[in-house]
Amino acid sequence: MKKFAFLLAPLALSLLTQCAGYQLGASKPAKMASVTKLAVPTFKNDTLEPRLEVLATNALIKKIQADGAYKIVPASEADAVLNATIVDIHRSQFRAVRSNTLRTSELLMRLQIRYTVNDSAGTELLAGQASGASNIVLDPNVQLTERQALADAAERLSTSLASQISEGW
Repeated sequence: MKKFAFLLAPLALSLLTQCAGYQLGASKPAKMASVTKLAVPTFKNDTLEPRLEVLATNALIKKIQADGAYKIVPASEADAVLNATIVDIHRSQFRAVRSNTLRTSELLMRLQIRYTVNDSAGTELLAGQASGASNIVLDPNVQLTERQALADAAERLSTSLASQISEGW
């Protein structure tokens, strides 16, 4: 009887672990399953913030490369092209000075984009929006503080967008 239990224990253990629902590797959206090479041209910037498009594009390319779901290549070699437009930067007060509620002590910056992914034939595979937000403590140099907040918001936006195109959520 002990021998029989000794043989059933590994079998029961393997059956229990196989139904965990996890899988190795990327689980791309169904429409992106055939895409292995992706081109990411510089985003279009519909805001008045200079050089923001390069900041956001570079952040996204780094996230996609770190994720490993797609190889970043020029548009001529790509299976699909991701085109994005920065549509809005929203600045708002996140926290006020205790003694004066009109004076900001912490700033919230929200960056929003619209994107489409088209295959080499021009057929739209994916489309959507992504956003990233950052809150930062204001210091006397407001322009530098805003630039740092935009860089952080671009990083968070790239994380959101990379997960949408490589994992579907």
